[in-house]
Amino acid sequence: MSCLLRKDASLPSFPPSFDFLSLFRGAGSKSGSSLKMEGAATRTVITSTSSSTEHFARSTLAYDRQFLRTASGLLVFAEIVFGLLVWMLIAGTEYFRVSAFGWVMFVAILYWVLTVIFLIIYLTTAYNRIPQVPWTTVGLFFNSSATVMYVVVAAVDAASISHAIKGRHNYTCWVASTFFAFLVTLCYAGSTYLSFKFWRSRDEEQ
Repeated sequence: MSCLLRKDASLPSFPPSFDFLSLFRGAGSKSGSSLKMEGAATRTVITSTSSSTEHFARSTLAYDRQFLRTASGLLVFAEIVFGLLVWMLIAGTEYFRVSAFGWVMFVAILYWVLTVIFLIIYLTTAYNRIPQVPWTTVGLFFNSSATVMYVVVAAVDAASISHAIKGRHNYTCWVASTFFAFLVTLCYAGSTYLSFKFWRSRDEEQ
């Protein structure tokens, strides 16, 4: 009996009102609330990530369909088409026999590639994502320089026709190339005028 009493005395004593079930209920409610908070945080992170990804996709795939319907868009499209014909007609001939055509080809191809790049920038509205670049000034400088350079190209192209025999393949292509070179000059002159008007209006607003 004394041994039993000693063993019973070694056991921890709890007050008679102590409720073990409430202890487990409290632990379960705490773990449940933590899981709910973690779930809400996870949904917030997923929602914010998906919204940012969707916003990035929209900004990356921006496309201005109305640009080609404007006067500037039509002029840029004409510059690309006529500029392509200028150097393609020369490239299909024996232009290497006339040294001046080498310079004509260089200028025509250079400005054709740059014009294609500008068209892509306008169509994708990339200028809105790079506001540090003064696009109105860049456009005015590009179009004015293209106008001056194409005046020289058209003049050199016309003067070089005399090196070909009339009625031959070279002569016909060089005449056509000269005609399109003057058309491209007019297109760049129109773009320069529109760029100047836009640059002046922006300058007055500031």
